[in-house]
Amino acid sequence: MDNRVKGEIIKVSGPLVVAKGMRDANMFDVVEVSEQRLIGEIIEMHGDDASIQVYEETAGLGPGEAVVSRGQPLSVELGPGLISGIFDGILRPLDVLVETEGSRITRGAFAPALDREKKWTFDARRKVGDRVEAGDVLGIVQETESLEHRILVPPTVSGTIKKIEAGDFTVTDTVVWLEDEQGKEIELTMMQRWPVRIGRPYVEKIAPEEPLVTGQRSIDTFFPVAKGGTAAVPGPFGSGKTVIQHQLAKWAEADVVVYIGCGERGNEMTDVLMEFPELEDPKTGHSLMKRTILIANTSDMPVAAREASIYTGITIAEYFRDMGYAVSVMADSTSRWAEALREMSGRLEEMPGEEGYPAYLGSRLAVFYERAGTVRCLGSDHRTGILTAIGAVSPPGGDLSDPVAQSTLRIVQVFWSLDSQLAYRRHFPAINWLTSYSLYSQKIDAWTDNQIGKDFSQLRKDAMRLLQDESELEEIVRLIGHDALSETDQLKLEAARSLREDFLHQNSFDDIDTFTSLQKQYRMLSLLMNFYYEGLRLLEAKGPFDKFINLPIREDLARFKQVPENNVESRYEELRANFQSDLASLNQEE
Repeated sequence: MDNRVKGEIIKVSGPLVVAKGMRDANMFDVVEVSEQRLIGEIIEMHGDDASIQVYEETAGLGPGEAVVSRGQPLSVELGPGLISGIFDGILRPLDVLVETEGSRITRGAFAPALDREKKWTFDARRKVGDRVEAGDVLGIVQETESLEHRILVPPTVSGTIKKIEAGDFTVTDTVVWLEDEQGKEIELTMMQRWPVRIGRPYVEKIAPEEPLVTGQRSIDTFFPVAKGGTAAVPGPFGSGKTVIQHQLAKWAEADVVVYIGCGERGNEMTDVLMEFPELEDPKTGHSLMKRTILIANTSDMPVAAREASIYTGITIAEYFRDMGYAVSVMADSTSRWAEALREMSGRLEEMPGEEGYPAYLGSRLAVFYERAGTVRCLGSDHRTGILTAIGAVSPPGGDLSDPVAQSTLRIVQVFWSLDSQLAYRRHFPAINWLTSYSLYSQKIDAWTDNQIGKDFSQLRKDAMRLLQDESELEEIVRLIGHDALSETDQLKLEAARSLREDFLHQNSFDDIDTFTSLQKQYRMLSLLMNFYYEGLRLLEAKGPFDKFINLPIREDLARFKQVPENNVESRYEELRANFQSDLASLNQEE
């Protein structure tokens, strides 16, 4: 029986279509607009009328054309075939559509997210008679060389296995037959569907304590993000937001990366598409795309689909999190998503909030970021899944008083503030150490002191104090000159300069410097701060300060960042010994 609701258009305003005769439809139902079957979603109901945001170009639509509700919310297909794929905001596979439609996709074009023809080898891990509950692993599909896809019991299903088959199947073939508590038979395929606006369920959320190691020194040491945490990267044009997102996608400790290009320039998504397949995953040696999913909704694509792309990406990430994987979501950028919200809100004639953004901007952002976390997944094996959300924010002119930036800061726990002045000075990553912060630092300090080095947190705090002192001293230097400073203040400036140039500055295009392990970061910081500590002792003993500042060992300390990971320990001990030897020589000269 066809229970789909049918109505007709009475108004078209850009991506917003108003249809009458929709009283029996529901909020967030997916609808097909006109004979071209353009995909839309009901976002407001007024009696008999439904306001619909259409995810495709609406030019040419007019009153009287048909609107048909599918009777279900916007959902995505989840199963083997997602990894390495590139999709638009509503999960249409762009690589498939370009073959049938060409470089400009026509309106109403459709292709299923998952290939219906391709066969996957299903390796059954359960047997007939087993009792399974929601979230249990039924079998494994080796989707790529570096990732096994775990086929799970859907979150709303449980029962006893009556039949299970292993072998080669498409995603629509039945592989498991269950009998539930009422004796009803349930057929399960390797594919699930899930509404994008509803978070996938889990048993409990666990407080994050372990750092997400990214290999970026300014992040891991000074402003760490926890596994399952949330972070924002705001910054003006040209400050390196996208490069940081690419670095995190490549190096962060994640089994799966979901990269959402939300309203960004097409050439930036082209860079991702061209670079990621050629980049080697440092963990597996295979292409980085073998664990990456791209959601591309560039600035020239329909604005309403931008709004959906964020939810599509986080839903896919939750699906892989439920398998027990560590997943990272990179949203670039939430400002463009908020602009789509603002446009739709304006067309709905809602009361505008600050700078025209809707009053519910903050709550919508919170809904997205709160879907991140470390959770105990559904299923009898009590596995843990991790979802870390990192969003770029593009405030106009780098103004952090922008409503999107301010709303984001109230939600996320880590703030990496990108500074255009640092970028212009070619200091990358251009994270401003005076305005950035991490609310995870205290918990992560306990972890790093226990796992990496017992004085790691103290070194970090002393280094931060040095950098803050340098900022204050620079004001004095501009007024009265460097030579008027005391020797202690001159030492602070020299030590802070070493921290900036030799530790915080990192070359993402250098094979060695692009990634630094936590152990190496600890050794680097220890050497640089030891220079400062020894300088203070020398000043107390009234030693030869000028000779100390110009010790040749400083050049070796600066080049320590170029030491390969397998030589770090031996080179560290060698430099410590050389430094002590130079200090002893200074004392003898005195």
